[in-house]
Amino acid sequence: MAAGIHHLEFWVSDLSRSLPFYQGLFNLLGWTQLNHFSFATASCDFYLVEKPGLSKEPTAGVRHVCFNADDAKTVHAVGTYLREAGAHVIRGPLEMDYSEGYLTVDFRDPDGNVLEVAYAPNHAFAAAGQ
Repeated sequence: MAAGIHHLEFWVSDLSRSLPFYQGLFNLLGWTQLNHFSFATASCDFYLVEKPGLSKEPTAGVRHVCFNADDAKTVHAVGTYLREAGAHVIRGPLEMDYSEGYLTVDFRDPDGNVLEVAYAPNHAFAAAGQ
C-alpha cells in the first residue's frame, strides 16, 4: 500500500441527519458506499461514527478536509446540491489563485465541520522524499 491517508473517521452527533448529507456528497464525488456508515475510493475510506450529545468545540487540529473532484462540472454540481440541501456554504463555487484552474466550494457538514470540494487540474503534489 502506498503512503497516504488510509481512512478518516468523523464523529457526528446524529447519524440519521448526517448520513443523507454524506450520501449525496459522496455520490456526486464518485465514492462507493460500503455500508450504512462508510464510504470509499480506491485509496481512502471515510467512516461516520455517531456520538450523541457531542457538540463542535473550537480546538487546535484539522481546520478542514478537501475532497478532490474529477472536473469543474462536479464542483458546480456539489455547490447546487449543497444549496438545495440547505447546507451552510462558506464560499463558492469560485476560482482561487492556488493554482491555475483551481475551483472550490467550501461548506459545513451538519455538525459544523468545514469541508471543501476542489478541482485542481494544474496542481502537482511534491514527490516523496523531496
